[in-house]
Amino acid sequence: MMKILCLSDKLVPFIYGPQARQRFQGVDLIIGCGDLHYYYLEYVLTTLNVPLFYVRGNHDVVVEYSPEGHQRTHPHGGADLHRHVLRWNDLILAGVEGCLRYRSGQFQYTQKQMWRYALGLAPRLMANRLVYGRYLDVLVTHAPPLGVHDQTDAPHRGINAFAWLARTFKPSLYIHGHIHRYRPDDPVETRLGDTRVVNAFGFQEIDL
Repeated sequence: MMKILCLSDKLVPFIYGPQARQRFQGVDLIIGCGDLHYYYLEYVLTTLNVPLFYVRGNHDVVVEYSPEGHQRTHPHGGADLHRHVLRWNDLILAGVEGCLRYRSGQFQYTQKQMWRYALGLAPRLMANRLVYGRYLDVLVTHAPPLGVHDQTDAPHRGINAFAWLARTFKPSLYIHGHIHRYRPDDPVETRLGDTRVVNAFGFQEIDL
């Protein structure tokens, strides 16, 4: 069994502190789903000393300055999953950053662009089936797939291409962010066919 710490959209004070090492000592892997400061992800990576994979969200920036004044364009030590298919310890991961375009700004795309990114992953995923016997284990996006955890306003609509990726390549786990949870009954986990879809808002610990 593998334990994954998923982070998205909200800085959690006790995670950005010395108690994180004890609280998450069994974690094997960190996945960031966007809209988090690069220095925050770096801190968690350094504290837990396990690999970090991430995608960016629509509120991320191209260049960030930490509270200490250090300049970053990404969390140092992490692996960017956007439009990539990566393998770590026999785990196959792929990801797409951003959300639907609703204003000018970085890391926002049209449904057509999202389709292009999703289809661009397909040849590598199909090759995985031939080599490893499966397409994909973990899909990571910032925005949710269409019809799962999404909302009706323009920024938070789900992505058609992401739902297609999940149904076609059947990852065991699909982790996204972008959708804030304000009520105790807001869904955290939903099934999409054979795939377990988890909203990582704040943080979630997942056993895989």
